[in-house]
Amino acid sequence: MRHRSLLLLTTAVTAGALTLSACGSRGDNKSGDGSKTTVVIGLDAPTTGELSALGLGIRNSAQLAIDNANKAGEVKGVTFKLEALDDKALPNVGQQNATKLAGDKDVLGVVGPLNSGVAQSMQQVSKQNNLTLISPANTTPDLTQGKDWKQNKRVRPFPTYFRTATTDEVQGAFDGQYAWEKMKVKKAYVIDDQKTYGVGLASSFKDQFSKLGGKIAGTEHVSPDDRDFKAVVSKVKSAKPDLVFYGGEYPASGPLSQQLKDGGVTVPLMGGDGMYSGDYIKLNKKAQGDYASSVGKPVEELPSAKKFIAAYKAAGFKESYEAYGGSTYDSTWAIIQAVKKVVEDSDGKLPDDARKKVVDAMNKVTFDGVTGPIAFDKYGDTTNTMITAYQVDKGKWASRFSAEFKKFDKS
Repeated sequence: MRHRSLLLLTTAVTAGALTLSACGSRGDNKSGDGSKTTVVIGLDAPTTGELSALGLGIRNSAQLAIDNANKAGEVKGVTFKLEALDDKALPNVGQQNATKLAGDKDVLGVVGPLNSGVAQSMQQVSKQNNLTLISPANTTPDLTQGKDWKQNKRVRPFPTYFRTATTDEVQGAFDGQYAWEKMKVKKAYVIDDQKTYGVGLASSFKDQFSKLGGKIAGTEHVSPDDRDFKAVVSKVKSAKPDLVFYGGEYPASGPLSQQLKDGGVTVPLMGGDGMYSGDYIKLNKKAQGDYASSVGKPVEELPSAKKFIAAYKAAGFKESYEAYGGSTYDSTWAIIQAVKKVVEDSDGKLPDDARKKVVDAMNKVTFDGVTGPIAFDKYGDTTNTMITAYQVDKGKWASRFSAEFKKFDKS
């Protein structure tokens, strides 16, 4: 992927017309006077199962964006409705959901999924149906730049796919550089969960860490369903690393970290955004001192996110917006802005080929979002390559360092 400076935007809209009275009912098929057209925005995320903390935050944040758009009358003559489906973090279920949403002519875009492996199963359905698919969380480079991106043969395989999260090429490299230059790690043991996301993240970490002079003390592959890591603990302990890096998600990394420390491996565990969840700390009584990176800056530190945080709280959602709340709001708002452009260009109506025109409009969408300026490059990737390193401190994730990867401070 690219390492470029953040695109300077010449035009912008407000960040989702955020209001503090944001919690409204879901859109009906028609407004009360019958004059409005209903546009459905689909959503695919794991709203049940071990990753549901992240998935529910995604669902709620998308609903908030839609409620705000309807309240503000963001698109004249259009009422938006969210159709949220649970993919259980399973690729086959994600593909079924994509097919179901594509079969509804009122669906003009889909937000999600959470998992890169699920996205791979949805992209072809999206492409075949000219249906915009935009993820707030996917980070595998292959999704936007093709399988040969490592050889710098980058080709966009799915013109209907976009994302507001930067890639593992950026995130994993950031992690490797942060470990070497900020944490002063000399030896790292690298573990991955054999899933698309975990393998890519771990590979990028290894490449950057080694390039800078770090030594890989050992590698191991586990199953994302594993919860007994005795054999791994023994191998890591013998290798005597300064850091253990895990490519995967919090349901496994939480128990892994605790078992490592129980087994005498006292160095921190570090991972990517799949680890950055409050549930990681709940699953791990010895999480203190562990690290995780996540895309963007923490919304709590962004002036652009103040209204989002206040509106989310006022909406009364039971679940936290978690790691991807801000980027989900921005993903949903990007679809809304694309629909707005299509309606304005078609004399206030939706054309028969609205889906195709929405995809075309997505490539030109720019606005000031919750997470900062939103725009997409020629691959459908976000132009925002900001990454933040977090550390568990007193039962909470505390931000330690944020930077665009290309601007990483090498002092």
